[in-house]
Amino acid sequence: MKQVLQNLGSGETLLAETPCPHRGVGEVLIRTTHSLVSLGTEKMLVDFGRKGYLAKARSQPDKVKQVLQKIKTDGIWTTIDAVRAKLETPIPLGYCNVGTVIDAPTRSDLMVGDRVVSNGPHAEIVSVPKNLVAKIPQAVSSEVAAYGVTSAIGLQGIRLLNPTLGERVVVAGLGLIGQLCVQILRANGCEVLGMDFDPKKLELARSFGARTVDLTSGEDPVRSSLHWTCGHGVDGVLITASTQSDVLMHQSADMCRKRGRIVLVGVAGLKLRRDDFYKKELSFQVSCSYGPGRYDPTYEKHGLDYPIGFVRWTEKRNFEAVLSLMERGLIQTETLTTHRFRFDDALGAYQTMNGQHAMGMLLEYDSTGNRPVQERTLTLQSTTSRAVRSDAVPRIGIIGAGSFTTRTLLPALTGNGVVREWIVSQRGVSAAHAANKFGFARCGTDVDALLDDSGVDAVFITTPHNTHADLVCAALERGKHVFVEKPLALNQDELTRVRECAEQHSGLSLMVGFNRRFSPHTESIVDGMKATPGSKAVIITVNAGSIPPEHWTQNRELGGGRILGEACHFIDLSRFLIARPITQVSSIAMLGGEGAQGDCASIHLKFEDGSIATIHYLANGNKSFPKERVEIFAGGQVHCIENFRRSRVLGQRRNLRTRRQDKGHHNEIQRFLDSLTEPTSPPIPLDELVEVSRITIEANDQIQSQLRAFTPSNLER
Repeated sequence: MKQVLQNLGSGETLLAETPCPHRGVGEVLIRTTHSLVSLGTEKMLVDFGRKGYLAKARSQPDKVKQVLQKIKTDGIWTTIDAVRAKLETPIPLGYCNVGTVIDAPTRSDLMVGDRVVSNGPHAEIVSVPKNLVAKIPQAVSSEVAAYGVTSAIGLQGIRLLNPTLGERVVVAGLGLIGQLCVQILRANGCEVLGMDFDPKKLELARSFGARTVDLTSGEDPVRSSLHWTCGHGVDGVLITASTQSDVLMHQSADMCRKRGRIVLVGVAGLKLRRDDFYKKELSFQVSCSYGPGRYDPTYEKHGLDYPIGFVRWTEKRNFEAVLSLMERGLIQTETLTTHRFRFDDALGAYQTMNGQHAMGMLLEYDSTGNRPVQERTLTLQSTTSRAVRSDAVPRIGIIGAGSFTTRTLLPALTGNGVVREWIVSQRGVSAAHAANKFGFARCGTDVDALLDDSGVDAVFITTPHNTHADLVCAALERGKHVFVEKPLALNQDELTRVRECAEQHSGLSLMVGFNRRFSPHTESIVDGMKATPGSKAVIITVNAGSIPPEHWTQNRELGGGRILGEACHFIDLSRFLIARPITQVSSIAMLGGEGAQGDCASIHLKFEDGSIATIHYLANGNKSFPKERVEIFAGGQVHCIENFRRSRVLGQRRNLRTRRQDKGHHNEIQRFLDSLTEPTSPPIPLDELVEVSRITIEANDQIQSQLRAFTPSNLER
């Protein structure tokens, strides 16, 4: 199928061939008939991509600070790789989609063939969470419905403004959202004063019943609004303009009556003057997209709706509300449409969007169904991976094409002599990008097609953590060698199932991505301790940094939390450094405040030979402190690894520095590939993989138990 993508690095806007997306759990698969180009968000992304690197940096000073901080901790080359990979990854454009349902969840009010509006991108097939999909009334045409999502953005701003019948409201900025807001406010019984610099937009707003102020004529907007309200001031100002100036906010405050309301839907400079708001006790809010539920994964991704008695207007219910207004003729869109493009000519829309009178730009898709757009596999003809094959050369498939895969795994596979057969991802965009960049024969969204391909010898799994155990077993049962990113399993039942499956297929290699044991820094330390007798004490301090609680890794069912997903690295590293089985684990969680997520804890390990290890995994530190520090006390010596850029023995000249961070990924991949010809000599023995995974699960269970037992009242005791 075709999809519109934007490369933020090169600035290129693409109409690319990508595989049809896989319908995720709780999602609706939709064949697009129309979509609307956003002259706000999409134009901003396109313009940003076309800037040079210096201009990009100037436009995002906060990001520059993050980059400089990363250089301090991780080094310049690691940082450059990360920034380049981020910018080069294409992103889908568009969020105003209309189409017909191809497939839907069984427990849904949607059926195959229903016409729906959603926030899906510009693509022939989209898969959208059910809470972001609304059925279109029969009387509303698909062209009109294409304005539904944009209308919902305006509606949410109006809901925050909370206008009542007869109130007078200023709409500052009469672009597409401004014109829709004029109509919604008029339908609500409000009088509207529209302001803009474009005479054609002013004329259009007047056709919808608004009075207008022409800002190009020198007309004073504050004086005009006061004259309009007989000197009282307006009840509210809805800002739908886009400007970096602070003047608009100051003018909005001057326009308002006492206790008036200002809501920002667009973009404006926000250096507010206290005196403007203090004297009148004005209120100011920034509207968040389509409404309650936006950016909440439990609502959007997991389909958990808010009870209507507590949250009357969610994203989906706002979609339904504007569709109802359209059905009753209270939102008119015919005069808003300035351009129409066939989807095959979609790039023309992006060349036109800088035009003076561009507003509503509709993309019209092939409605005949002649194009075979539902293929979940895309075969690349111009690939270099179909070189001369040999049974001695492993043929690989990748499941998952996220940032770790493209930034770390695939570069580590470069130059290893493998044949790149498959790469799949749920949406298909990331898989198509990776396939073209790294030379895969096929990309797609169908995992079973990859696993059933007898031409694939080994599978790399880099998907969300809750899928690892199932995918490992499925791959082993189909005769594939398996490399899976940590963790191997999220609970003891999954771990038992994986262990039994691996034992039944002992002729196949199973590897978990415990890369730090393969770092040259780790190998240097181990080599230096060969002559050191007796027990050892390992102290590992991980300054992990905080991540939002809504991040997928923090979700207990999806990611399992950061102890399972990240601290396992350091349990494995301790196991490797001491080279003896772990006999006991005891974990202490930091409780309350920043410890509420369970990502601040100390994990204490006891080993068979009497050695000990303590892992301080902390998310509440400062970024200026090294991210990872390893210290080994043994035989009168202290061995130290600092952020995997430097390793040394204190008091000795033994010192290793690497040009960039080297956490062992290249060595790890090579060891796994070497094991494919000799599965009886795995890089990490199965018993050791299972041991580390079991201990990690036990540590996490202890931490979660402590968190469940803790209540805020404990702080007062």
